[in-house]
Parts: sequence; structure tokens; C-alpha cells
Amino acid sequence: MSDTVLIPGGRDVRATLDTAASDGSRADAVVVACPPHPQQRGHRGDERLVAASDALTDRGVDCLRFDYGDWDEGYGESTDADAAVGWAAERYDRVGLFGFSFGGTVALVTAASRPGLAGVCALAPTARLNPDVDAVAALDDLAELGVPVRVLYATRDSTADWEPVVERAGELGIETEGFESDHFFVGRAGRVGEAVAAFLAPRLRDA
Repeated sequence: MSDTVLIPGGRDVRATLDTAASDGSRADAVVVACPPHPQQRGHRGDERLVAASDALTDRGVDCLRFDYGDWDEGYGESTDADAAVGWAAERYDRVGLFGFSFGGTVALVTAASRPGLAGVCALAPTARLNPDVDAVAALDDLAELGVPVRVLYATRDSTADWEPVVERAGELGIETEGFESDHFFVGRAGRVGEAVAAFLAPRLRDA
């Protein structure tokens, strides 16, 4: 079951809350899902976000998929993700983060400034959103915080600058998994969703 949610804050951030229970009641845990680049038609209905949400709700975890407010070169979008996490943290016992592409970087950076998250999973994250928003540096912060992290990537990805993220993750002992695919994981959204849920759901249920 799904409901539309307006995330409070200074920007227009709207979301869809997918609940695991068929009656719409909330679970104890939720994953906030960050969409890809809004200027490249990224939105909360992205098939990779929907696939992850389906796999999470099948495992008893709710999922909040949100849209960014007006384009702000990565700064406002990171603020939007933080606001969505704040909304979730007020209503759930445990919160995780997931994002794809631009959203994967947003998820990593947001998680690095939010101690206490149960886990974060980034799919095909790019190394930077802008000069000040750096996914590689965020990995160091997350390792220091002890937040469970997994980075998923496509071995034939020529769109995102993902290699520095995967390389640093390996140096830090952070889990990575490669898919034989291009950046968009064409025909593999279901497999990607299952990989996201297989990592996050146990950590959200057992945190």
C-alpha cells in the first residue's frame, strides 16, 4: 500500500511511502530512497527505486521514495534527503538509506552526517555531486561512524564516475558488488532491488 507524503522544510519535497503491511500500517523500520539526477528525469518512480521498495516491503520494511525540490546543484538535494531522513526518524525505530546514481551519492553523503542509521546502500554512485559534496570522503566518515555500507555498481558503466567510490570502499573494507551491466541496469532492476533489500532488510530488522 502507498501513501503520498509532503516532507516538511523550506523546499517542496514530496514522497511516496510504500508500506509492508497491506492495511497501510507502518512497520518499525523504513528505507529512504533517493532518486537519480532530477535534470536527467530522475524521480521517485524510477524503476530501480521501485524494485528496491518492492523487495524491502516483501521483507517487512517500509520504503519512502521522494522527489527533490527545485534543482540546486546537489546542495538542496542533499538537504532534501536529510529532511526525508528526519521525517522518517520521527516515525520509525530504525532508518536506512538507499540511492541510485546521483541519488547514491546523496545517500552516502546524507548518511555520513546522520549517526545512528541502520545502514546505507548506494547503487552506481558518482564520486561527486559538486566540489563540496564528495562520496569518497563520505565513505571515510561512514567507516569511522561504523555505519554498515554496501556499494553496488555496474561493470560496464560509462555514465557515472563510480570507480573512485568502489576503490575507496575496497580500501576501507566496505562491501561492494558488481553487476554485468551498464549504468541503467537494463533488465536487471529486479535483481538490483533484491540485492539492496538483502543487505538492508536484515540490518533494519535486527538493529
